[in-house]
Amino acid sequence: MKTTILGHPRIGSHRELKKACEAFWKGQINKEELLETASYLKTQNWNQQKQLGIDLIPSNDFSLYDQILDTCLTVGCIPKRYNCISKQNDLELYFAMARGLQNENIDVTAMGMTKWFDTNYHYIVPEFEKNQTFEFFSKKIIKEYQEALVSGIKTKPVLVGPVTFLLLGKEKETGFHRLDLLNKLLPVYLEIIKELTALGVEYIQFDEPCLALNLNKKEQEAITTTYQTINKQFPDLKIFLANYFDCYGDNLETALQLPVDTLHLDLVRCRLQLEDVLESKYFNEKTKLSLGLVDGRNIWKNDFESSLKIIEKAATRIHLDNLWISSSCSLLHCPYDLDLEINLQKDIKQWLAFTKQKLEEINTLRNLYLPENDAYLSLYEENKSANLNRKTSKLIHDSAVKDRVSNLKDSDSDRKHPFSFRQTKQKSTLNLPLYPTTTIGSFPQTKEVRSWRLKYKKGLLSQENYDFLIAKEIEDSIRFQEEIGLDVVVHGEFERNDMVEYFGEKLNGFAFSDFGWVQSYGSRCVKPPILFGDVSRNQPMTIQWSEYAQSLTKKPLKGMLTGPVTILQWSFVRNDQPRETTCNQIALAIRDEVVDLEKHGLKIIQIDEPAIREGLPLRKENWNEYLNWAVRAFKISASGVKDETQIHTHMCYSDFNDIISSIADMDADVITIETSRSEMELLDAFVNYKYPNKIGPGVYDIHSPRVPSLEEIENLLLKATKVLPKEHIWVNPDCGLKTRDWPETKKALQNIVKAAKNLRAQEVQLA
Repeated sequence: MKTTILGHPRIGSHRELKKACEAFWKGQINKEELLETASYLKTQNWNQQKQLGIDLIPSNDFSLYDQILDTCLTVGCIPKRYNCISKQNDLELYFAMARGLQNENIDVTAMGMTKWFDTNYHYIVPEFEKNQTFEFFSKKIIKEYQEALVSGIKTKPVLVGPVTFLLLGKEKETGFHRLDLLNKLLPVYLEIIKELTALGVEYIQFDEPCLALNLNKKEQEAITTTYQTINKQFPDLKIFLANYFDCYGDNLETALQLPVDTLHLDLVRCRLQLEDVLESKYFNEKTKLSLGLVDGRNIWKNDFESSLKIIEKAATRIHLDNLWISSSCSLLHCPYDLDLEINLQKDIKQWLAFTKQKLEEINTLRNLYLPENDAYLSLYEENKSANLNRKTSKLIHDSAVKDRVSNLKDSDSDRKHPFSFRQTKQKSTLNLPLYPTTTIGSFPQTKEVRSWRLKYKKGLLSQENYDFLIAKEIEDSIRFQEEIGLDVVVHGEFERNDMVEYFGEKLNGFAFSDFGWVQSYGSRCVKPPILFGDVSRNQPMTIQWSEYAQSLTKKPLKGMLTGPVTILQWSFVRNDQPRETTCNQIALAIRDEVVDLEKHGLKIIQIDEPAIREGLPLRKENWNEYLNWAVRAFKISASGVKDETQIHTHMCYSDFNDIISSIADMDADVITIETSRSEMELLDAFVNYKYPNKIGPGVYDIHSPRVPSLEEIENLLLKATKVLPKEHIWVNPDCGLKTRDWPETKKALQNIVKAAKNLRAQEVQLA
């Protein structure tokens, strides 16, 4: 029995990669310095895995931005609009595809971005044309294998499988299906494999998480064709086929008949699939199984007793030499090292495991199962004690919270009247113009703002001085918004570190790490709260600054909250009770805050739910159960207010087609969505469904440093007016502006306001 993982975090335990990339983008370091940081982190990751007993260590799991973007460059899938950038300037091309590029000579938009299955990680969406060509363009996978060899480590190169790569992309023209390109793409994969095997590569990991989806016959046949073709040309290659995030389901027969050496099972997300594999008539006892027992998505300590029972079950049918102990998926979604956390409460810390500890758990599980395991028995007892302590801890349970959830009524999740009635009252109360303008909520968090918060947290800045600085920043932002003519203003969220962490810090049931960073997209990192117990709100969370900001202006101000589903999804969530129960606890806490904001004079309240699509189970047969409780939780949070109070919500970087009816069921008065990268394509779902409420299709891609021109924004809005009632359209950026700089933010918002005014003027002329 041996050990492996599917992938390792890449940002660095102190976010070294984030800092290096952002310094490179600003011209503060050169290409060589950026690559030196990357090389250091890769070597550090490989050596740590080797030291902690991982036998088969992955390479090419590292990325400067995103693994799907890396694959686009690897196979030469580069949209034609980037032809203006020399292919010799590989990093400029790479980051232009990720972030867009705007200078005196070049102005190109970024590629689209969306969620990686049901995670909060965002990938760059491949773009395909009918006559798409592919070539082995970037040799990153070769270079990283050679780089690891220099460190004395023979790795398992990781490739996104060709079928998953195609299915995760989108067609940029009609008349073909992207899977039709498989016969053009496969030769490039064969070329990659040829170069790798010539270097002595024994194993290659192919990630095909599309096998967790409901694939049709054509898609299943594409999987079969792919791996039969590879096996035919490279019969001695050991293919490690990795599916994760759910079961193989109705793809299991297809997977079991593939000519692969090792089949990976995510036994955290789908424990019972091991029985399906062992009982299948297609099961081959010579096929190796990778048992994904250590959770790559969450931070709770493994239950050794339970995991050993699973190993025992597998070992009844499979020789130990044919078993791997592994992480359930890549550890990309986990923080680096729990040992860095010196401030976490001891009782909570004993329940946790970050990446380093998960590597140790994988090695320990292997050794506990082997005959000579005496040296590891003490670790087994420690693990058993910690898990028992968690089950019985008084820190976790609050009877008042449990009673409140159990007493929820159907009426608690409904507004008093339907939207058609509410909008009349809201129109009279708010008196907004046609095409009202606003932002999603946050304004740039400058280096100074972040330094104030850090000094305040460390006790180096008094409450009085901190409040003074935040108040001044809020006032400046309000004056700016008034000056450019935004119709609905926001306070800017300068006091908030993160849209989930901020609320977690003010709610019971949450704990926080100092270094628990994970990658969200590119250089964007988040530090999810640890949701370990029953959730409740002791006191208001946002009233102070919202009320202050409203006192500074006669314009309506939006109160800004994060919704219950997003707080759930973007936390490391307790796994000892149903997620629905935890979500309802959060919903009731947010409901209390919404009611308080209304009492303090706010007439517009935004409850952000960017993660509601992300939480959708991968298999369609599980959708209804999730959507029912997720929508209900949002409605519980939003339904305690009067008809006159306008409820907004925001969603971003998601495909809404499959769940549009559920989004309508949320019954938000206004929804804002990301549409600029897709050039309003994501609006189609709302148009086709005849979405009844108001909608703000984003016109400014805030994940790119480029500033959209006035003409560009007007064209996007004109697209929207052709398919939506003009009375229903709001004008806003795609997302919050926290990560942007002030100069670009001001220019972009000025253009947004001008574009809205120009459209209003056109309406007057037509009238």
